[in-house]
Amino acid sequence: MENQNNQLNQRLRLIFATNNQHKVDEIKVVIGDQFNVVTLKDAGIDIDIPEPHDTLEANATEKSTTIHRLTGDNVFSEDTGLEVAALNGEPGVKSARYAGEGRDFQANIDKLLANLEGIVDRKAQFRAVISLILNNQEYLFEGICGGEIITQQKGLKGFGYDPVFVPIGSDKTFAEMTIEEKNQFSHRKKATDKLIAFLKSQQS
Repeated sequence: MENQNNQLNQRLRLIFATNNQHKVDEIKVVIGDQFNVVTLKDAGIDIDIPEPHDTLEANATEKSTTIHRLTGDNVFSEDTGLEVAALNGEPGVKSARYAGEGRDFQANIDKLLANLEGIVDRKAQFRAVISLILNNQEYLFEGICGGEIITQQKGLKGFGYDPVFVPIGSDKTFAEMTIEEKNQFSHRKKATDKLIAFLKSQQS
């Protein structure tokens, strides 16, 4: 335990198991300099981590364990899905590949809006799951942001479905917000806050 506390007190190094720079940017804003977040690129790792499972939790675990096996380091990963009530939770775990394996954000939005055409109930939520592997033990953290899908895209910031998602409590889409504004609502921030609180609890 003493060695673990010493490591945590020396700005714990965590590899973030993602190739998505947007996610890196958002999470680094939340974590700041509390911990040393290292990207795959910075760690010299150039692989496309598979997401073959049918739950966000399993995909997050796949990503963190893949990089942990490669490095032996402390690792965290994140998987997010947009869950639309009227579509029985779609696109969900397939959010990034909703319109095909190409991960084309615009094609995904076009398919979503087409599937919602004429539907009045447009309630949706973003759900993020973080998998942390710390000292060879896995921990999971979840964050949820409720909102609705609008009929036309607005805003040029963000990524993914951000141009058509308006969170509860705002009249802006995520794509109309700065990262700081988005983090007032963000599912990813909520999950990251739980991660930070857990890591800090390990210091006591």
